[in-house]
Amino acid sequence: MIKIRPGQERGHANLGWLDSHHTFSFGSYYDPANMGFHDLRVINEDRVMPSGGFPTHPHQDMEIITYVIEGALEHKDSMGNGSIIHKGDIQGMSAGTGVAHSEFNHSSLTPVHFLQIWILPEEKGIQPGYEQKRFVDHAIPNQLNLIAAKGGRANAIHINQDVEIYSAIFETSGTIDWQPDPGRHTWMQLVNGELNVNGNLLASGDGAAISDESLVELEASKDSEFLLFNLK
Repeated sequence: MIKIRPGQERGHANLGWLDSHHTFSFGSYYDPANMGFHDLRVINEDRVMPSGGFPTHPHQDMEIITYVIEGALEHKDSMGNGSIIHKGDIQGMSAGTGVAHSEFNHSSLTPVHFLQIWILPEEKGIQPGYEQKRFVDHAIPNQLNLIAAKGGRANAIHINQDVEIYSAIFETSGTIDWQPDPGRHTWMQLVNGELNVNGNLLASGDGAAISDESLVELEASKDSEFLLFNLK
């Protein structure tokens, strides 16, 4: 079964300095039909204007993944971390017992465009943690490249949940077959381009919830970038 989540039907907030689209219920956007997908709770596509950003705010008991699409995002947190997250980087933060952080556009000239992803942890009250890695330098085109997983294997960042996140950049007509393990679920999030998923055409911003499919055939109709979530 494949259920498409059209990007144009996502929640939307425009605060001037922030233009945000919410795949699932978030903040003042409440959609009982889209509260998350298994342990995947939030996918927000954010564009933050030059020098704008989120002042220091708290999180608790959530695995937070940041994936920069264009530009650079400046991060500071109560654990003492300070970094710049560039396109091609992946950042993971385990909020655990509690952490406060801020996120600002590092540029005073151009917007920063990124996905912020929240995943429910398998255990509450863990020690907060932080990781940031550059994945694009060893990513292979037209393949699924693991960027986050429990245990942090294959140079991926660690997530405190039985979840795998793959990033892929497909050239036009690039194809791959994804075979979910029995009982597992898949979420596809198209960052840009066009992707055919078992006969369903996804456009930029679209998502797809996939369950009870033994084979998922992926083919790019044009140059495309997407994330694939392997969920229990």
